[in-house]
Amino acid sequence: MNQQIGKGSLCFSEAPFIIGSASVVGTKEGEGPLAKEFDCIGADDKFGQDTWEAAESSLQKEALTLALGKSGMQPEDMRYLFAGDLLGQLIASSFGLKTFEIPLFGLYGACSTCGEALSLSAMAVAAGYADYAAAVTSSHFASAEKQFRFPLEYANQRPVSATWTVTGGAAFILARAGKEPLAKIAGITTGKIVDFGIKDSMNMGAVMAPAACEVIAQHLADFDRQPEYYDRIVTGDLGSIGQEILFDLLDKKGYDIRSVHEDCGMLIYDSETQGTGSGGSGCGCAASTLSAHFLPKLATGELKRILFVPTGALLSTVSFNEGETIPGIAHGVVLETCK
Repeated sequence: MNQQIGKGSLCFSEAPFIIGSASVVGTKEGEGPLAKEFDCIGADDKFGQDTWEAAESSLQKEALTLALGKSGMQPEDMRYLFAGDLLGQLIASSFGLKTFEIPLFGLYGACSTCGEALSLSAMAVAAGYADYAAAVTSSHFASAEKQFRFPLEYANQRPVSATWTVTGGAAFILARAGKEPLAKIAGITTGKIVDFGIKDSMNMGAVMAPAACEVIAQHLADFDRQPEYYDRIVTGDLGSIGQEILFDLLDKKGYDIRSVHEDCGMLIYDSETQGTGSGGSGCGCAASTLSAHFLPKLATGELKRILFVPTGALLSTVSFNEGETIPGIAHGVVLETCK
């Protein structure tokens, strides 16, 4: 069976399953609307470590440990581990996951990394290259601010357009078969780099919305579907400003997703009471919200199918300081209930 669909998608003839997942978040996320749904909320944002970077590694380690335990698996059962974060040279992942001794593919898709990790691990399992694989990603507000913007001690003011990098992460265990899987990954649509020439690092929603638009439109065209085919089309990190831009861009392509759209960055915080600007972002935003909020709804059959579209801004301190634009990317993952 030809599993290639359209210009950028795959429809798996033997869909892999998510058999376990876990979410770990920081204190601010633990005060938000989804607080009761996370598996673990840190007592403090350093997670018992001396540095912000070590804290992020710690939450990754905890997420994978919990996900393995919930799925009844051991590290040695995993054929591959697909993991990434926002930090240079992926140090949160390499230091956090080294003790598991699982063959590793390190990934960088900025805040879209969860979608990239799920896509590649699903491809490996569906193709028979692995019976079991794990996908892990994380972000941390303080480590991201330190690397991309200003040290926390600077106490700079943030514009309303800014999103708040989520302190959190999640791990997902994929398998070729499962007795009581949470969901199956029926297909994927891989995004391409989209650059609208934006240079404002405090407006990530505007940067990422065009990439989200492109991958959603490509997915719907490839599969010949309308937005209403899905119970939810879930973007990762656009926030309220990015959401409006996405709606406008998709309108021009003939798609109206307003009735089925939700954004993880708008769900994880109460921006009015928590002071998080436009909403949440970061690798951990989409990952922890998917694990804690959407997968349980798929597991019970409350949701039948969703299109999960985490979004990323492909900048670095080097490119930003050199005056470069900020390209965006997004990846689509089709998740369906097994009920």
